[in-house]
Amino acid sequence: MAKRRERGEGGLIKIRGCRFWYAQFYREGRQTRVSTKTEVKEEAKKTLRRLMGDTERGIVPEVEMRKTRYADLRAALLQNYVERGNKSLQTMADGSETIWGLKPLDEHFGYKAKNGEPEKPGVPLPQITTDAAREFARTRLDEGVSNDTVNGSLRLLRRMLILAHEDKKIQVVPKIRLLKGNPARKGFLAKEQFNSLVSFLPAKLKPLTTFLYFCGVRLGEAEQIEWSQVDLKSALIRLEEDQTKNSEARTIPLPDVLVKMLGKIEPKEGAVFDTTNLRKAWQKACVAAGLGTLTEVDGKADPRYTGLIIHDLRRSAIKNLMKAGVNEKVAMKISGHKTRDVFDRYHIVDTEDVVEAMRRVQTVRPRRRSSLNNLVSNGEKIVKMLPSPRGKSR
Repeated sequence: MAKRRERGEGGLIKIRGCRFWYAQFYREGRQTRVSTKTEVKEEAKKTLRRLMGDTERGIVPEVEMRKTRYADLRAALLQNYVERGNKSLQTMADGSETIWGLKPLDEHFGYKAKNGEPEKPGVPLPQITTDAAREFARTRLDEGVSNDTVNGSLRLLRRMLILAHEDKKIQVVPKIRLLKGNPARKGFLAKEQFNSLVSFLPAKLKPLTTFLYFCGVRLGEAEQIEWSQVDLKSALIRLEEDQTKNSEARTIPLPDVLVKMLGKIEPKEGAVFDTTNLRKAWQKACVAAGLGTLTEVDGKADPRYTGLIIHDLRRSAIKNLMKAGVNEKVAMKISGHKTRDVFDRYHIVDTEDVVEAMRRVQTVRPRRRSSLNNLVSNGEKIVKMLPSPRGKSR
């Protein structure tokens, strides 16, 4: 009786209807069968030894890699976001989950879902390469999107591949190179411009934009605020830990103009701020106020918008807080910035600030005599009053 092979040793088998030998071995405790593409047993043995050697070195066979599709990488990414508690994970109307920047990748790599379930799994893993990422970037740039928008998707793709490597689905992570980032936005809205913009917005959106402009809260945080978190008497709103980007609760003081707006809203139930059709209403109002433009694009149903964005209200709020002389730590507490370097990117210094700085320098009155000069002068007087050493005159 032939000795039975130990689990993991591997062997060759014939499958009915196929003339080639199949290599059978275990990889991470799971039985794997791979066609050797040969009828010659000795050649098949060489293939088996190579495959088993690759497995011991952690190299994933090509046939195994091809079983992994883009849909698998996508699912692993979403699960990783859930495990890490990332606030950027979004739930769609059909119950499916997504991340901003993921949809263009889905389209490029052939993924399609129906009722929240994969209908087309997308390309096999071996086709997701450095060149494929470059092609994706070129396609998106041709569509007129910015470098930063493309980079957002490329970062997601890179994260997918890193997770695949950690899960031992690929041996080497393809290099995903980001494009040069866009210059930091300098969008800022002066009070007169803001008043003009608000006049073109629907009444239901005015409380939200006023809140964002004065308080510098992120749009995603504002959308979650319920009436139970509002104290109009104290003019305060309480943001809970699970509502903020940095998972730290904070209290937001409200300007009088917003307190009056909120006081008129009835009933005070559910979400405080209405965001219905916010994007289109915002773009339309910005164009009317001379703060943005809409350009028709061939083959696109919606025109391309360029100009002031909603997030610029956050920059405006921080600049206004600093110009009002608010302590930086207090301003960071209101806006929810955790680190100084990020806060500094939002603290915009414009020409008016520079001119005002020079104006202050010129209005400073010079003192008649500095404290140092006074000290020297007094010292000289004291020396003159001391007796001369050994009776010598000074």
